[in-house]
Amino acid sequence: MSGPPLLTPGCAVFLDFDGTLAEIAPHPQAVTVPASLPSRLAALTSALDGALAIVTGRPITEIDHFLTPLQLPAAGVHGAERRNAEGSWQRLPTPALDAVLAPLQALCAAHPGLLLERKSVALALHYRLAPALEAECLAAMTRALEQLPDMALMRGKQVLELKPRTAGKDAAVHAFLAEAPFHGRQPWFFGDDVTDEVAFEAVQALGGIAVKVGEGATRAHYRVQGPAALQRWMQSSLQALGIPSGDLD
Repeated sequence: MSGPPLLTPGCAVFLDFDGTLAEIAPHPQAVTVPASLPSRLAALTSALDGALAIVTGRPITEIDHFLTPLQLPAAGVHGAERRNAEGSWQRLPTPALDAVLAPLQALCAAHPGLLLERKSVALALHYRLAPALEAECLAAMTRALEQLPDMALMRGKQVLELKPRTAGKDAAVHAFLAEAPFHGRQPWFFGDDVTDEVAFEAVQALGGIAVKVGEGATRAHYRVQGPAALQRWMQSSLQALGIPSGDLD
């Protein structure tokens, strides 16, 4: 599988965050981003007339924190919340997550390597520091799902997540493409995890380009080897677009 071509001015770019723009860390808040990333994303946004958005499983407020001072168009919690290019927000209703918290909290208390992350409309159970507990975590989240019929269970890289059934990165991409400045552009999606596959399929069905970041089976037609390789590709695209972005870290 080859690397992607360079961007042209008529593209709309959608980027996952963890594992794509930043290396995955043992704890979600321990992620670090390259010092040059915000300025590089700002330069790409300018080159694309604003048609660049982050599409992630994280809440949008966390993306704003990591990319400060940038506040890009973004879809968070797998599309359950979205901020468009004009700064307007859309959020799905908050499900009754409190009903399933106690057993999951008890599981995490019994196994300090586990982390339960409460998001605005979702729950994520991380077992990166306790991979031997994968089956027990899956059983616990499956039991929780039985009490939340409007939710869906997603598996990611050593994380299990309950999210609203109607939320999806594919739906978020379609919503952005219906609006300025994304409308009428060729969509590109970059992601690293199985949770990005629905977005890969969506953009390729529209004649766009999907890029898998890192290893693993994928439906994407292109691949880069990791976040550092994606940074180099972004640098090359900026140069091809006639916008220098400074030296790589």
